[in-house]
Amino acid sequence: MGRRGLSPLLLVLLDCWASVSAQAGTTLAGTTEGLNSTEPAPTTPGPASSARPPGSPRAPGPSSGPRPTPVTDVAALCVCDLSPAQCDINCCCDPDCSSMDFSVFSDCSIPVVTGDSQFCSQKAAIYSLNFTANPPQRVFQVVDQINPSIFCIHITNYKPALSFLNPEVPDENNFDKLMKTFDGFSLNAESDVSLANESDPPNTTKYEYGALLQTSDSFLRFPSPLTSSLCTDSNPAAFLVNQAVKCTRRVRLEQCEEMEVLSMAHYSSPEILRVPNSKTKVPIAVQSIVTQSLNKTFTRLEDAGVLEPALVAAGAARVCTNVVLEVKYSLTYTDAGEITRAELSLLLGTVSGAELPLQQGFEIRFTQQNTKPVPLSGNPGYVVGLPLAAGLQPHRGSGIVQTTNRYGQFTVLRSTTEQDCLALEGIRTPVLFGYNMQSGCKLRLTRASPCPLIVEKVKSLLKGQGFPDYVAPFGNSQAQDVLDWVPVHFVTQVSHMKDSCQLPVALVIEVKWTKYGSLLNPQAKIVNVTANLLSSSFPETSSGSERTVLISTAVTFVDVSAPAQAGFRAQPAVSAKLPFNFFFPFV
Repeated sequence: MGRRGLSPLLLVLLDCWASVSAQAGTTLAGTTEGLNSTEPAPTTPGPASSARPPGSPRAPGPSSGPRPTPVTDVAALCVCDLSPAQCDINCCCDPDCSSMDFSVFSDCSIPVVTGDSQFCSQKAAIYSLNFTANPPQRVFQVVDQINPSIFCIHITNYKPALSFLNPEVPDENNFDKLMKTFDGFSLNAESDVSLANESDPPNTTKYEYGALLQTSDSFLRFPSPLTSSLCTDSNPAAFLVNQAVKCTRRVRLEQCEEMEVLSMAHYSSPEILRVPNSKTKVPIAVQSIVTQSLNKTFTRLEDAGVLEPALVAAGAARVCTNVVLEVKYSLTYTDAGEITRAELSLLLGTVSGAELPLQQGFEIRFTQQNTKPVPLSGNPGYVVGLPLAAGLQPHRGSGIVQTTNRYGQFTVLRSTTEQDCLALEGIRTPVLFGYNMQSGCKLRLTRASPCPLIVEKVKSLLKGQGFPDYVAPFGNSQAQDVLDWVPVHFVTQVSHMKDSCQLPVALVIEVKWTKYGSLLNPQAKIVNVTANLLSSSFPETSSGSERTVLISTAVTFVDVSAPAQAGFRAQPAVSAKLPFNFFFPFV
């Protein structure tokens, strides 16, 4: 690039530098006014405002283009004037303040008031206090403030952008003009819904959590009580939101045949869309129909078809049969968010006038395809009689590994009528919560049996295959939450004797649990598990003699719950603060 190509770029940079240096080297003129003056005095530019160093480039003047006219008069703007007809403390621009008020001011809370800071040049009102004068005077200046940034607005050609325009309210005179300007009006609710859908379009490829289940004509309705116990039929069912509600209907027995909400077809006829806005439909299949008579007897119907409510005579009274009392939806979905199957279970009953108003129950459950529900030992606390949830941790930092057989996760030795320990290997019984257990067997020792081999055999017999490292604190604890699980403390107790065989004879398991949660519905929580392996010393047997040893296991559950104490809500703390000018003008 030659020297001629650099000249315009150098001129632009020098021009910007001159604009910045003009702010640093120029003293802007202002005025000093009395305390009660409201209008600024005429500004008289001093010599410094026109002087510039020799050889420096000329700052851009008015000839470079029109500058925007300020819309807001900064001299009349007071952003700290918050109290009408009352002086605000340290607000130097408040017109309600007098000379006596300024005498107690410590400083000006808002020293500078400016307009839009994006302009290269703008008016600024500067306030200060002169405490040397008597009476004190307020120094007020209106100056031209230069923006040092090179990215500023120097010329404006769109005047409406400098202020907010008041919207034109339609009336009988300008209605036709506004109709042509804005191309009509839309004042219905459907337009709002369409605009919302356009701004945030839903995912139409799959159902997401909480998405409304769509049918061929609308949404799958799930009646539920809202503001009262009465059923509201406009409530839609949501994806993966399990619900079970009961509500009341006001029914006239003579009109039971005409009410759709009492008919079985009203709940079995909708067809659910496989995914939102698709053409593939999933019909609702009736899985079971159970009828209830007036004396509360239940009968399961097979291949009954669609039954409609019917008003029949029962002696002197009239009753309505085949009335829907309970509705249970069971929907199967895939991990891709698609509905693959919909099943319906119904309870139809006979209703008399004495049973009105009618109570109905509705339930909807979602089950993922190709999965089986995992049974729990409690939700959340353990239930007495259910097995303890336990597992192994293969290595440090990994999750808990559990066997699929929940009755085989934590087991002990099982007693039999033979009581032969060598024949009991592999026969175990689960540890059930709340059940203290004790079992055992007999082991015959001979000279031909080496001590190390018998020790390992008895240990394997007592601990079983895969003795757990952790026990779940609650019946529904997740295996990935390792930090919440309770470790099993395994303690070995031996007695050292010379020329003896240290043979394990007992495994004592102690499970400590506590009541957790509310006093009205406490939940059982395991807090500690200890397994003590007790050993005994047996002298070496003489040739040809035998010794019989009793091997036993015991499980004990200990309630370590602290006594419940009545709790009271703490008294509210009074945090009252006086206004900062409460003692004015005394302090």
